[in-house]
Amino acid sequence: MAKKKPFPEEKPKTPDDPYRLKISAVDDLVSANEENSPPVSRAELRQYQSLPHLKMSDWVKAILLKIWFAGVICYFLIWGLSVLSINQWDHLLILAIALGAVTHLLTNNIYRFIAPVKGAYDRYMMFPKNTLAMLPLDILYAGVLILCVVMTYNGINLLFGYAALGVEPILFGIFTCAWDLLFLRMKHLVRSIISDAKKKVSSDS
Repeated sequence: MAKKKPFPEEKPKTPDDPYRLKISAVDDLVSANEENSPPVSRAELRQYQSLPHLKMSDWVKAILLKIWFAGVICYFLIWGLSVLSINQWDHLLILAIALGAVTHLLTNNIYRFIAPVKGAYDRYMMFPKNTLAMLPLDILYAGVLILCVVMTYNGINLLFGYAALGVEPILFGIFTCAWDLLFLRMKHLVRSIISDAKKKVSSDS
């Protein structure tokens, strides 16, 4: 029977041994601060910095979301359905349902998700209440927006006397967002007038 070879004796670790635990280095790292740390150039620090995050204000995010989703609807449901022979009013109905559903299910929920505090983006929603009962109202409101956008295209083309503007996603999104912001501004103005009137009545009584 072969004899087992004895384990080799561990050699004492020298200060230059790479596997020796550098206790002093750990202590230096824990106690490091601005006073006892060596100076480091900005060029070297820049190598370890992450890329700066793009910061946008709330109103920029709100507008970009409105334009983007309206542009997507134009791309898929105006350009995409243009090859089919659909009645104009049926086509507008499809656009209204799609825009209203996207607004209620996607745009408004994204606003709620990215809001720093609850209700921060409510002023960018015509119907901010998060209930399924608001879906028909969003669809009706989307229908009004679609009609306003159609009138905008027709008015501009009538002004020039020919089809100067064709329907494309970016401009369609901009027109839709512009009308939406106009109606939102009117809504807030009416609410402000009613609120001021109530305050005046309560102060007089």
